[in-house]
Amino acid sequence: MDLVIAVQQAPAEGETVQGKSIRYVPGGKGANQAVSCARQGAHVSMLGRVGSDAQGQVLCDALVKDGISIQGVQVDPEESTGVAMVMVEDNGLNRIVVIAGANGQLSLDEDQLAQSLRDAQYLVMQFEVPMAQVVQAAKVARSLGCKVVLNPSPAKTLPEDLWPLVDVMIVNETESRFLTGLSPDTDPQVAAEVGRQLRSQGVSQVVVTLGALGAVATDASGSSYHPAPQVKVVDTTAAGDTFLGTVTVALASNRSLAASVDLGIKASTLCVQTMGAQPSIPTRAATLQNLSVPPWMSL
Repeated sequence: MDLVIAVQQAPAEGETVQGKSIRYVPGGKGANQAVSCARQGAHVSMLGRVGSDAQGQVLCDALVKDGISIQGVQVDPEESTGVAMVMVEDNGLNRIVVIAGANGQLSLDEDQLAQSLRDAQYLVMQFEVPMAQVVQAAKVARSLGCKVVLNPSPAKTLPEDLWPLVDVMIVNETESRFLTGLSPDTDPQVAAEVGRQLRSQGVSQVVVTLGALGAVATDASGSSYHPAPQVKVVDTTAAGDTFLGTVTVALASNRSLAASVDLGIKASTLCVQTMGAQPSIPTRAATLQNLSVPPWMSL
């Protein structure tokens, strides 16, 4: 559950500031990405864990409303539902603190997991669940021919045996810096080098998101820079999750990586113009009608 606090500017160290509003909004990276995939037209099943509390029920109800199967969502009788404190400044930028709660206790049964993935094209994962479960799920997916999309967030060191199991990795500037030591914030060429370094670890396709600057995609054919249109930003929460879900569904629909990234930029451009996490994630119809994006270029 996202606890969204609107402030003019985030406080400096030791400073107290006056907040403008507070809201509870269904969120969580995994759930946001599931919602993005569903609103882009995919059939989605969610794997995760919530507490046996009111917030957990609200989160499950929100997933069901988007047509997402929650058979794989466990209910923890002891831990509370995970919470994220999201501080949103007037310029739309955010600062987020995540408390995993029940999601940090997720434990997957391998047989049930295999059953869930048997007919799936893609398994989308993040690091808001235990690393052992991430590795286990990736291994099961690979054994079944299901491709793995990984968003290594919150940023953590990847186990050596996870790297070659990842087909698509989508990272932002912070995650890029953590994994490679490179800072691609304002330089697409640096983002392309991030992509090459991550591919050298065994990942097939890498996308580095650069916020308002767009994204850089890298695969066996090289790297391409995809600029983003300039719009008024209201809230960047879930923009990356929206992008990832859109790109994944586009890839599953046999679009090229470059075309998939362009669609992702269209969707995330819509997302940042609306407040909140899941409420701001656009549908496929809205994405296809969205303003055009600048043409991409090879790097």
